[in-house]
Amino acid sequence: MPPQLSNTRLLLSSSAAAAALSTHFLPLSKPFPLHSIFSRPSWRGSFTIFASSPSSSSSSYSRRHRHFPRSPSRRHGSTLREDKKDAEMEGENGSGGSSLSTFNKRRAEGRDKNDKPKNLQLKVRKLNPVNTICYLQILGTGMDTQDTSPSVLLFFDKQRFIFNAGEGLQRFCTEHKIKLSKIDHIFLSRVCSETAGGLPGLLLTLAGIGDEGLSVNVWGPSDLKYLVDAMKSFIPNAAMVHSHSFGPELHDGGLVSNLIPSTNPIVLVDDEVVKISAFLLQPGTTQGPQIEHLNGRLDSLNLPIETVEEEMHPPQESLYINSPKKNTNSMYKPGDFSVVYVCELPEIKGKFDPAKAAALGLKPGPKYRELQLGNSVKSDRQEIMVHPDDVMEPSIPGPIVILVDCPTKLHLLELLAMESLGPFYADTPGLSPGDAKTVNCIIHLTPSSISKKSLYQKWMKRFGAAQHIMAGHEMKNVEIPILKASARIAARLNHLCPYFFPAPGFWSCQDSAAGFLTSSEANELCESKPAENLLKFHLRPYAQRGLDRSSVPSLTNLSYTVHELRSEIPEVVDAAQEISKFWHENGFPKEDIMSKMDSNEMTEEPWLSSSSVPACLENITREDMEIVLLGTGSAQPSKYRNVTSIFINLFAKGSLLLDCGEGTLGQLKRRYGLQGADDAVRRLRCIWISHIHADHHTGLARILSLRRELLKQVSHEPLLVIGPRQLKRYLDAYHRLEDLDMQFLDCRHTTESSLKSLMEDVEPDSHISHPARSESHGSGIFRSDAGDKTPHVESTLFSKGSRMQSYWKRPNIPIDNNVIVPILKSMKKVLAESGIESLISVPVVHCPQAYGVVIKAAKRTNGVGKSIPGWKVVYSGDTRPCPDLVEAARGATVLIHEATFEDGLVDEAIARNHSTTNEAIEVGDAAGAYRIILTHFSQRYPKIPVFDEAHMHKTCIAFDMMSVNIADLAVLPKVLPYLKLLFKNEFLTGEESEDVVAAT
Repeated sequence: MPPQLSNTRLLLSSSAAAAALSTHFLPLSKPFPLHSIFSRPSWRGSFTIFASSPSSSSSSYSRRHRHFPRSPSRRHGSTLREDKKDAEMEGENGSGGSSLSTFNKRRAEGRDKNDKPKNLQLKVRKLNPVNTICYLQILGTGMDTQDTSPSVLLFFDKQRFIFNAGEGLQRFCTEHKIKLSKIDHIFLSRVCSETAGGLPGLLLTLAGIGDEGLSVNVWGPSDLKYLVDAMKSFIPNAAMVHSHSFGPELHDGGLVSNLIPSTNPIVLVDDEVVKISAFLLQPGTTQGPQIEHLNGRLDSLNLPIETVEEEMHPPQESLYINSPKKNTNSMYKPGDFSVVYVCELPEIKGKFDPAKAAALGLKPGPKYRELQLGNSVKSDRQEIMVHPDDVMEPSIPGPIVILVDCPTKLHLLELLAMESLGPFYADTPGLSPGDAKTVNCIIHLTPSSISKKSLYQKWMKRFGAAQHIMAGHEMKNVEIPILKASARIAARLNHLCPYFFPAPGFWSCQDSAAGFLTSSEANELCESKPAENLLKFHLRPYAQRGLDRSSVPSLTNLSYTVHELRSEIPEVVDAAQEISKFWHENGFPKEDIMSKMDSNEMTEEPWLSSSSVPACLENITREDMEIVLLGTGSAQPSKYRNVTSIFINLFAKGSLLLDCGEGTLGQLKRRYGLQGADDAVRRLRCIWISHIHADHHTGLARILSLRRELLKQVSHEPLLVIGPRQLKRYLDAYHRLEDLDMQFLDCRHTTESSLKSLMEDVEPDSHISHPARSESHGSGIFRSDAGDKTPHVESTLFSKGSRMQSYWKRPNIPIDNNVIVPILKSMKKVLAESGIESLISVPVVHCPQAYGVVIKAAKRTNGVGKSIPGWKVVYSGDTRPCPDLVEAARGATVLIHEATFEDGLVDEAIARNHSTTNEAIEVGDAAGAYRIILTHFSQRYPKIPVFDEAHMHKTCIAFDMMSVNIADLAVLPKVLPYLKLLFKNEFLTGEESEDVVAAT
């Protein structure tokens, strides 16, 4: 292995959040009647928080020994397997699955069935040197929303290579049945959130496959180590990262500038199938020996001196990617490096010609074989030596593919001066035929702002007849949504109820995508093809070499989607009209379509005519607040539901994000369009993260990175991020790779008791709004309002000695008030400017340092001077039904509660510390919440979860991109029966019902 290449096999520490694949705790104590600690007499019975016995959560599950009552609508796809063998399944994306509580628990703890430590191994495949099939394929991650770099698949019979793993890669591959479990190597063209945002989730998915899990080789420039260090914070001890970094070694202070580029490529993979080399691309400078060297090479580009001057001296602020304050004479920093990858396939040897061999006096036999192996032999009938060239047809050179990522103008300067690419240029003078290499295809990951420049276009033409595929964020690539199935569901929901499901933003981009270049501009460009979803370039067999569009999805048409829906469900026309009446008439519509349908599908309920409205909604406007459910699934992104993220739109006052799972930025862009999402990110005032599991925070770095870029020319404050302290370890480590421009606050400092003690020490006369109770997190003591006659109850939330109890019982970590209090003051100021009176975190029952949140709006004054209380939104995070949360949510305007499992899977919910649908509703009822929105559904329910309509009197099921304006809360439950109508013909297939085991 070359000296420039370092190989690191990193076993992530067990101190990380070991439950990121599946969170479990030691057996919990026996249940106690939770209803006894609640003051509200309307509590309808009790729900189970804990296992019924110390062994119930750890014993193996079997339908032969245990029976759960089925709901009438329970679907066959949600059944559990009887043993571990049946549980080892591979779904659409190749992820493993299991329903066994014990098996899941042990897997999460890094143990197999024999309690031996889990040891992920790299896949070992027997290579096929002949390789009858080989192609490149565009995996269109981020092309329609321009939030990440597209991924590229290099496919062989027995090997798979992926270049770049941006957010959404798993979701894209799930929809198109590309099995990520077959991937052997992942190569990063740059190490940043744009190219590697989907890597943590992918590694977690692979680690959950089978008994031992799978791992892959991850390759990148030397700053890859910073990304790996950051992932230690939340990837469990069961996962192992096989990382390989190359290029100059990075030190804490950065890398010394003015490095002379290496003249030799760095060979990463070299076997009988393919040779993959890396050419490190560092930002050039506009002065010194590099620019002098470049000036000597510009003659071959034949550019006017004015063009060279303009493009070689860019504005100072655009010189670097990550830090606009960098000095060009100082050091290179992590994130500055980019890579050009060259993939060379072995040549195809020519056919042996027996007639020529016979003419040269050879007899059929072993000498024929020797010649085919490249060895010379002596003629049997003549006194001559016969050489392979005498009897073999000319060999066909192996195809060559180049992947280029040139992110800035200064990288372009270095690219133009890179002598090591000389053998691949068609116009390089002085190359012997043996040294010249013909490039067949070049994938350009370079952004269009760089690739359209004359310097870049001239450089492209140096490769002769190579096929150029432009995959770098071009407007034409917006035409076809990447997630076609999800876009189809969104369009159908929009047709039925446009008030809660506004038209997705990408539809509005299609008109602007056409004609993105003028004819004169197009004539100046090198001939190329825009990348398309699933576009292929065949390398072998030789007869098929070239572009293949057979897998490219057709253009999604909104009118066709609507026509298809009306043909499939004719009742939807009347349903849409009836729903529209909710916004134009008082009460429930006089004429409804219920009688036209089976009573089992939709039934009118008396509660639909309820007119009780909380005081906070008096004179409310549509510009006050809107809740946008960007992601409503659990564990990992799926075909129809992204992972958790909730956008609280305060309109002119800014916005908040509650959790930020992978793909959050892409979802924002699908909801608001490209420009609208940028505006939303600019206006973010705070991001709150519930816990460290990957499905709740791995989209954070991408959001923060974009915000920094959007505001780099504007005076602004760092964004406030509130989360568990393990998240700070991740952000601190990741900050060495990219400047995230943020300020962190631990959730434990935003609990009611912490806020009261910290702020009163500094501002004894200040008034801070709190929920109407006090708490002691360590003992679980709850005190109700002064007027509440319920006696004080002391309860233990966790069994003695469990991880959760030891966490809350341990001595408090010292707090430096000089650090924390200024941040709390900043939080209070930011919230006040947004019209928020308080934001309070509430510990919940899921994993160590897991929280829910209570957001209370400031009071308003109506036209006659009457004081109107502010609305109150409560979000549960991931949790079992939790008394702390119930108390904190008293009188909530909206409770957004996780409902991972259907009611029949309560044991599964207990084993994984999640809630069932009915349990979530019970929490809302106990708290007296006005409206309940259920979210975070298991991916075993791909389109709509199982629920009992009898309990849904003030509840609605969330869907991705669902937008609930506070002015529309009164009609929210009325829409639910119609939503069920929309999915009345949906039945799970065996493929879609595969259980998903990942970070829940």
